[in-house]
Amino acid sequence: MYDIVTLGEAMLRLTPPDFQRLEQATSFQVNVSGSELNTAWGTARLGLHTTWVSRLVDNPMGRMIASKAREMGVDVSHVLWTREGRVGLYYCEMGASTRASRVYYDRRGSAMSEMKPDTVDWAAILEGAKVFHVSGITPALSPDCRAVTEEAVSAAKQAGSLVSFDMNYRSRLWSPTEARDCIGALLHSVDILLTTSDDTSTVFGVESEPADIARRFVDEYDLRAAVLTIREAPSVLRGKWSSVAVTDEGQTYASRAKIDLELIDRIGSGDAYDAGFLYGFLTGDVAKAVRYGDAMSAIKHSVPGDHAWITPEELDAHVEGLQTKIVR
Repeated sequence: MYDIVTLGEAMLRLTPPDFQRLEQATSFQVNVSGSELNTAWGTARLGLHTTWVSRLVDNPMGRMIASKAREMGVDVSHVLWTREGRVGLYYCEMGASTRASRVYYDRRGSAMSEMKPDTVDWAAILEGAKVFHVSGITPALSPDCRAVTEEAVSAAKQAGSLVSFDMNYRSRLWSPTEARDCIGALLHSVDILLTTSDDTSTVFGVESEPADIARRFVDEYDLRAAVLTIREAPSVLRGKWSSVAVTDEGQTYASRAKIDLELIDRIGSGDAYDAGFLYGFLTGDVAKAVRYGDAMSAIKHSVPGDHAWITPEELDAHVEGLQTKIVR
């Protein structure tokens, strides 16, 4: 039985070294990336029994992704393998000075985007599972991936698993209207929503203080908890991080203070937060979840690549300095 089951696409990230622009690059650093895999990576690193469901091409790139997942303790026994399609890529220019980081996707026709419903035994995978986690990226990949996501969420509810959903809106995958239609339907089956003010504004047109936004989603969709992460970026290489969670019991938990960050690499920081939050939630309560989410994301900002390279002991030590307040 799994603590965490995730579903999503993984890609290879290609980054020019030393803050180079793509046009001047003669070499690339290669990292494995993907929102739900990033979260699975984090929860597995923290000791939770985690599996990641996806579809990969049986070639060196696909095997690289699976090997990296295994290396971090993620179970990949439910990955579907195919000889058709391709592994998606994305190129990342790391920003510096006044130049922001930029991402360029090359993922059309990926093996995951062609995943079909009724190809995964969700009942068997989710039997006894504590949490099923997916993001808004997965249903945006294709109509079939939307159907697979709906199928998995339905199976998770039938299995008694909590459903965790990160809105993760991507404008290059679908329009706000398409996202609202799909996500709005899914949210009626979600227990824990993780999102940002930007995404709730773009997709649902909701603008207010973060706690008020979270409270509105809890009330409207009967969620157990809604969580908003809050980023401030006064410069390309510096930022502040905080978060707030509202529960169905009417309690609000917020970061005690904004965390000052040096932004070595912010990509994957939201996925790291998800991992820390779910770990804290399963091993404690929402207050602990907020603390561990904040700490996990803060440490991720200090690490190149998409994953949070961290041990449970390091996270515990970091959390000691990050207190959470309860707002009544």
